Amino acid sequence: AYFFLQVIHARRTFGVSPPKISGPPEFERIFRAQVNSSEYFPIFVALLWQAGLFFHQGLAAGLGLLYLYSRYCYFMGYKASSLDRLAPIYFSTGVLWVLVAASALGLLHFFLSHYVGLSVLRLLAA
Repeated sequence: AYFFLQVIHARRTFGVSPPKISGPPEFERIFRAQVNSSEYFPIFVALLWQAGLFFHQGLAAGLGLLYLYSRYCYFMGYKASSLDRLAPIYFSTGVLWVLVAASALGLLHFFLSHYVGLSVLRLLAA
């Protein structure tokens, strides 16, 4: 909701009324940052849920907080200049990949232990 409110504020500041999505470069950067964050949100929520359910809730929660903070840094960086968005977007992408790995490992462990009777944790401990 914070990013959405920033777009509303930018629309008022720069005089860009809906449904227009183009205007001064400052407005377009704020608008794009909000749209980009909205596009990645369903992926993030699905991965967060799977990693928390099948791998570890604490790790998933920590990664979720890191992701949200990196998206905030991305938004603020993109708001300042298009180059300042790069480091936070790379970091948030890395966090998403760690969530992908945690989800995949958790699902693999679940299916192997549930359907095959093979415990990956026992194999790793041996």
